Amino acid sequence: MADMGTDRAGDKARAEMFRARGLTKVYRMGEVEVHALRGIDLALYPGEFVVILGPSGCGKSTLLNILGGLDVPTEGEVWYNGHDLTHADDAVLTRFRRDNVGFVFQFYNLIPSLTARENVAIVTEIARQPMPPEEALALVGLGERLDHFPAQMSGGEQQRVCIARALINHPEIVLADEPTGNLDEANEQLVLDIFHRLHEQGTTLIVVTHDAHVASNAQREILLNHGRLVG
Repeated sequence: MADMGTDRAGDKARAEMFRARGLTKVYRMGEVEVHALRGIDLALYPGEFVVILGPSGCGKSTLLNILGGLDVPTEGEVWYNGHDLTHADDAVLTRFRRDNVGFVFQFYNLIPSLTARENVAIVTEIARQPMPPEEALALVGLGERLDHFPAQMSGGEQQRVCIARALINHPEIVLADEPTGNLDEANEQLVLDIFHRLHEQGTTLIVVTHDAHVASNAQREILLNHGRLVG
């Protein structure tokens, strides 16, 4: 059963992968301020399968983007394996994302004019030691769909292409933002099965969702509401 975001006794003996302290994010739109995060303190550990659970608009995606080096907090700090990401420059954050992180998004972001193989191969141009696209697609059960275009694939298959693309650089972390949000129950389970296999292989998984069923598959739930941790 998930522990609602508290550190487990066994975790305290392990080195932290991520440590967030006082993370606050304020978006300013003219004279209006939107507080997406309000003082988040958080520790995440290597090899965990963690779900950040909460309703739409509670700050889940903002937190994920900060952990992944796609955004920076207004206040507070986040550390990755002892390295300060908060004050890192663009070049450092680019290397961090390239070398350590695979991203999976709710909206597949595939290029319609490219095949599954070609959509995955795009990432090989920036990855240091990428696996062959064919191998990545085989890992997600699409070895027979290499030359199909997105329009020829179901939503579940398109999401699995996105996961293959995220795995191309052998990331130690996969960050997934509502990865099953557009999928039916059968395809949701296919994606969750892939995540379980990755977790068994030692990949750290941090998944944002509002779906309690998805959360029930994780080792640990972190509940977020109105930009604050719950519990």
